[in-house]
Amino acid sequence: MDNVDLQVLRQVAQWLDDEKRGVVLGTITRTWGSAPRPVGSLVAVRDDGQIAGSVSGGCIEDDLVAKLREGALRLSKPELIRYGVGAEEATRFGLPCGGTLELVLEPLGPASQVQALLAKLAAGARVRRVLDMHSGAVSLHAPEAGADVVQLSATTLITHHGPQWRLLVIGAGQLTQYLANFALALDYQVLVCDPRDEYQPEIPGARITREMPDDCVLAFAPDGHSAIVALTHDPKLDDLALMEALKSPAFYVGAIGSRLNQAKRRARLAEHFGLSEAELARLHGPVGLHIGARTPPEIALSILAHMTAERYGVTLSSSSAGSGVEAGCST
Repeated sequence: MDNVDLQVLRQVAQWLDDEKRGVVLGTITRTWGSAPRPVGSLVAVRDDGQIAGSVSGGCIEDDLVAKLREGALRLSKPELIRYGVGAEEATRFGLPCGGTLELVLEPLGPASQVQALLAKLAAGARVRRVLDMHSGAVSLHAPEAGADVVQLSATTLITHHGPQWRLLVIGAGQLTQYLANFALALDYQVLVCDPRDEYQPEIPGARITREMPDDCVLAFAPDGHSAIVALTHDPKLDDLALMEALKSPAFYVGAIGSRLNQAKRRARLAEHFGLSEAELARLHGPVGLHIGARTPPEIALSILAHMTAERYGVTLSSSSAGSGVEAGCST
């Protein structure tokens, strides 16, 4: 679930609790061809036509409002609806010719457990939400291993909510503040590790630990949905983290520093910690994309952009993969 959909749930909760309005929640359950939003994306329509979220470029949302005004969205239980089956309809709804988008429309009420879901998400949990397609009742569960996808059957709709991606940042300086906040906006679960007493960060939404970096990486237990970025400018701390991170399945491992110092770092990691050439080749150093970044927020943007490309398997040429972080780095 991306951060946009979390905002939809928060808006829905306000409509239900503060304003006592009727609300229908739409969840994308299937697409054919390209689609503006991925499966699992949310849109909510209030009983007066207000919209929160998006599942298309606007045409489907407009149609949902029209259906509401015609009384077609006065639902007693969840219903399945499809858009774009034919070429003419696909064009009308902003989908590719012959494409299809499938939505479950769910009338919300006390049994929908929206506030309970938000409470779990606020605590950093990942939640499996099970909707009964006959009664509209919802139950909330811990996620199941290997089943983190939208599942629709004749009886239930199962969706997953909360951070699926995780970021561990080594170092709690100014750059970390921006990187953590940007990552939180992209729905990462963020952990910041810095054992130095002089760094006392306050980053709402992120967790802070004073462990030594190597112990922290091991406790973090990186998987294929994890990124680790070392930003302390202190080789002793950064190298400890990278020693363990480069052996892990993390999809992204990066470290701040100039090209010269990255070469020295790789030599240290090979000589003192026995890392192989294949493991060292996984290190993104200098970290981030070369976009001319100089300020901390620009550098944080370059790092998150590179992480996003890696997540989606986008191959970047050597001329575009580099660092906006080199200038001024001496470590």
